[in-house]
Amino acid sequence: QVQLVESGGGLVQAGDSMRLSCAVSGRTGSNSVMAWFRQPPGKEREFVAATRWTTSTTTYADSVKGRFAISRDNARNMVYLQMTSLKPEDTAVYYCAVDGFALRIGVQISDYDYWGQGTQVTVGL
Repeated sequence: QVQLVESGGGLVQAGDSMRLSCAVSGRTGSNSVMAWFRQPPGKEREFVAATRWTTSTTTYADSVKGRFAISRDNARNMVYLQMTSLKPEDTAVYYCAVDGFALRIGVQISDYDYWGQGTQVTVGL
C-alpha cells in the first residue's frame, strides 16, 4: 500500500512560480513511476508530468513542457512539481500518483494505482 499527500498549492498571479510537493509513504519499488495529474474546473483529469523513481527519465504534457519540472528526492520519499510562468489555464486541482510496477511511463489515469487527495492551484490574471 502506498499513501500520497500533496502540499504547496494556493493562489498566485500569472507569471509566478510555485512548487508542489508529494510525500510518499509505503512500498515503492524500483520500477515505480511517479506522476502529477491535474483536473481543471469542469474538465477531466489530465496528465502533467511523470518520472521514474530510480532514473532520470521524465515525460511532460505538451502544455507544460519547458515551464514545469518534475523531480524526486528518494532519500526523503518526496516528489516535486516546480511550476514556472504560470498561466490562468494552469488553474486546477493537482494530484500526485504512483504506478507501482511500470513497464513504461504511462500518461493515462488508468496506468496509476495510487492517488493523493489533491491540492488546489489557482492562477489569477
